[in-house]
Amino acid sequence: MNVTNKITLLERLGAYLNGQGTDEEREELRLVKEKAFRQNGWFIPEFVDLAVGQIADNFLRRPLLEAWVAQYPGFGEPKAPKTVGIVAAGNIPLVGFHDWLTGFLSGHRIKLKLSSKDAVLLPHLIGKIAEWSPEAGELTSIQDVLKDCDAYIATGSNNSARYFEFYFSKYPHIIRRNRTSVAVLTGTETPAQLESLADDALLYFGLGCRNVTKVLVPEGYDFEPLMIAFKKYDWLMDNHKYKNNYDYNLALLLLNNAPFKTNDNLLLHENESVFSPLSVLHYGMYRNRGELEAQLAENADLQCIVAADRIAFGQAQAPRLTDYADGVDTAAFFTAL
Repeated sequence: MNVTNKITLLERLGAYLNGQGTDEEREELRLVKEKAFRQNGWFIPEFVDLAVGQIADNFLRRPLLEAWVAQYPGFGEPKAPKTVGIVAAGNIPLVGFHDWLTGFLSGHRIKLKLSSKDAVLLPHLIGKIAEWSPEAGELTSIQDVLKDCDAYIATGSNNSARYFEFYFSKYPHIIRRNRTSVAVLTGTETPAQLESLADDALLYFGLGCRNVTKVLVPEGYDFEPLMIAFKKYDWLMDNHKYKNNYDYNLALLLLNNAPFKTNDNLLLHENESVFSPLSVLHYGMYRNRGELEAQLAENADLQCIVAADRIAFGQAQAPRLTDYADGVDTAAFFTAL
């Protein structure tokens, strides 16, 4: 099956995700989304719908796919197809879709190990491809244990990455570790920009590596407009899993006599770490541009930097096909196999 035929299938998948199928298909998708939520309480309907819509609009449109594939001469036509094992993450809905998509188009065979946290949505989408084209369906197999692969892509924590390095080191591989994102503020942001920043921080409850977990602000920064803007996510406190995290982290800050600010849905705490607990947003201060750039440079764990001159406010959780995790070009990796 050539790349053109695969893109046709993916375009159809995008239409399916956007609710453009039959009444029967729309009901089928609705039930799958419900099942995903029952299986993982973090996958609330609002965020599943968002993830599905982002994939349909940013990944599965024919012009986007054709332009992306055209950047890699020979992509999709390997001389000797290999078998590539993919260990998917499960922190946010369909977070492993891009890896699978790249592998599917590459012309190589894919063995996919799912996270137990996201074991409903991606198998369903792969199943739809197989339903429409049995030939295409044969290119992907979902397995509990990955064996006999020629190359590997694995995403996990820093701890799991050590195991991945041990087991996969003798094969071509991409190993991903803990990552997070920060935002740079100057104090001149508009209320609309700050509300968009709230999306960057709190979409998917802040569980994604592209979610902003720390803001860097100039000395003397007025936090009140920021905290007001983040009130748009007051509704997260209706979710008992999120509220439990908020209450726990609030208790820790109080017990440690640590200074913090809150708007009753988020805890703002000054901390050197770019990683913050769920329901907490860290902040740090800078005095000048040089100091700011030094702070950014010393953190190798950044997935995104949101700023007026970097990734636009509100776009951290809207990646495009060329926004590769950890900055490692997976399409080039597949092409080189």
